[in-house]
Amino acid sequence: MSTAVWLIPAFPLAGALVNALLGRVTGRRAHLVAVPALAASFAAAALVFSRVWSGEVFTGSLYPWITAGAFKTAVSVQVDQLSAIMLLVVTGVGFLIHVYSVGYMHDDPGYARFFTYLNLFVFSMTMLVLASNYLLLYVFWEAVGLCSYLLIGFWYERPAAAQAGKKAFIVNRVGDFGFGLGVMWLWTALGTLDYAGVFARAGTLTPAAATGITLLLFMGACGKSAQLPLHTWLPDAMEGPTPVSALIHAATMVTAGVYMVARSHVLFERSGVALEVVAWVGAATALFAATIGLVQTDIKRVLAYSTISQLGYMFAAVGVGAYAAGIFHLVTHAFFKALLFLGAGSVIHALHGEQDLRRMGGLAPRMVPTAVTMTIGALGLAGVPGLAGFFSKDAILEAAYEGHHLGLWSVLLLGAALTSFYTFRLLFLTFYCAPHMSRESAHHVHESPPVMTVPLAVLAVLTVVAGFAVGIPTAEGTAFARFLAPVFPVEAGEHGGFAAYALLLLSVIVVAAGFLLAGLFYMSRAAIPETMGRPKNPLHALLYDAWYVDRLYDVLVVRPILAVSVFLAGVFDTTVLDGAVNGVGRAVVEWAQGLRRLQTGYVVNYALTMLLGAVAIIGFLLAR
Repeated sequence: MSTAVWLIPAFPLAGALVNALLGRVTGRRAHLVAVPALAASFAAAALVFSRVWSGEVFTGSLYPWITAGAFKTAVSVQVDQLSAIMLLVVTGVGFLIHVYSVGYMHDDPGYARFFTYLNLFVFSMTMLVLASNYLLLYVFWEAVGLCSYLLIGFWYERPAAAQAGKKAFIVNRVGDFGFGLGVMWLWTALGTLDYAGVFARAGTLTPAAATGITLLLFMGACGKSAQLPLHTWLPDAMEGPTPVSALIHAATMVTAGVYMVARSHVLFERSGVALEVVAWVGAATALFAATIGLVQTDIKRVLAYSTISQLGYMFAAVGVGAYAAGIFHLVTHAFFKALLFLGAGSVIHALHGEQDLRRMGGLAPRMVPTAVTMTIGALGLAGVPGLAGFFSKDAILEAAYEGHHLGLWSVLLLGAALTSFYTFRLLFLTFYCAPHMSRESAHHVHESPPVMTVPLAVLAVLTVVAGFAVGIPTAEGTAFARFLAPVFPVEAGEHGGFAAYALLLLSVIVVAAGFLLAGLFYMSRAAIPETMGRPKNPLHALLYDAWYVDRLYDVLVVRPILAVSVFLAGVFDTTVLDGAVNGVGRAVVEWAQGLRRLQTGYVVNYALTMLLGAVAIIGFLLAR
């Protein structure tokens, strides 16, 4: 098992190195290196998963890393049920997106560079999941942030893409600053950073210390997983290529925060307060982002705000102690949201770069495979009964209700209603309402090649079968929860009774209401005026401009820092610092110029000086 574990990150790392060093040679054939590397990594992950399924776990060290006094750490990995599931998601979905990228990026001049970044990202993400200590986790936490920066700003010649990459990097640094402090506090409090040692000694922490540590760790999770108030980078990250949005900002990187909180549940439970904070931040983010998604007109930005909202559901789940439900939603979300992003990419590809929902419509007859698969993804996101998203979202709502978090449950239920509405709105505007594109654009609409549609079909199948396969609830929990029982113990008797069926019925009603309202507003030509997207009232303006959060940050943070920086550069630096340096220089020059007057060049002056010196010395000696 150990060999297979180390091969999981080794294959994508090798692919990244080959394309990075030999990119001019591989060129348009870079996918022949990158895609097989991901296929091999997925095969190794599947082998490891099969061994974990049979009851094995693995902990191993590659080599000692840092030894400084009492501080010792190694590059070591840990494979258990949780990491085995995450590895399958990262490498499996990653492989499908690599295949899709062959068609989507086929004519891009940075083809080899793109696959280098993708392979490097998967390597970093697998190492983040495999890490068995918080320091190694932190290193690859930063590595996936670097890869995110490189991929968001891949088209760096576009100012918007370059700005989006910088924004993602800077906002994540804010959260990661807290994460780093939390890791350092862990070491000073417990004397170890290994998961096993930390969790074994967590009981020795005072609740106050545990709260401080976990809230700092959660600060990093808010940045990486785009939760309030560090969510603003993810919608702008849509400036990157669509496969990047599917891989990093839907299926893998943004879920790292959820994985970290779930992995650290022993610490969070020691605090108690921290879990409540996690739950409410997640619920608030879920509702907040859903309201913004109602009115967006860019197809990728709708999906971006949907991602932020669904990540909020995951955090709400782990916050109420439903860890298995949160991770299950992470997995199902990876399937249907990657499907939706790749489907959106297929639409954008067919419309030659068009992303505005107001210039789409009527695409279903012309793009049948994309329309069918993307419809399945949308139904999964909306929570239509029978699909994976229904099972995972219902498990979260039920956990909140059964845990007597009624306020939390109400917020999440309202968010589910809004999710259904904006999901069907996107679906109708793209495929099923009357066409709103130009005749020239409509004439050139074409279905994407099989290399792009086959991954869509695979993800659609996973969206259909995942819920039935492992998500059907029983008195002993779902099959998914039972598999994770060694990591997150299952609470028996959670399901059943009138309340459970009433909640299930309510979830169905919420989905149906969203469908009916979206159909009422957007399935007729008259309901889609040319002014759609232009604020009609203050509430519409508030939601369309994302609650003015970016403007608020600009006023409270960006402009003051810029003003202080300009002052320091233009006034303090030139007047005080340069003045001090130049003043020293002028003093030396003036002192030297004064000394020059003593050097007259006349012998008589020097002889007189020597005489006066001799008289002074004799006078000094006589005075003694």
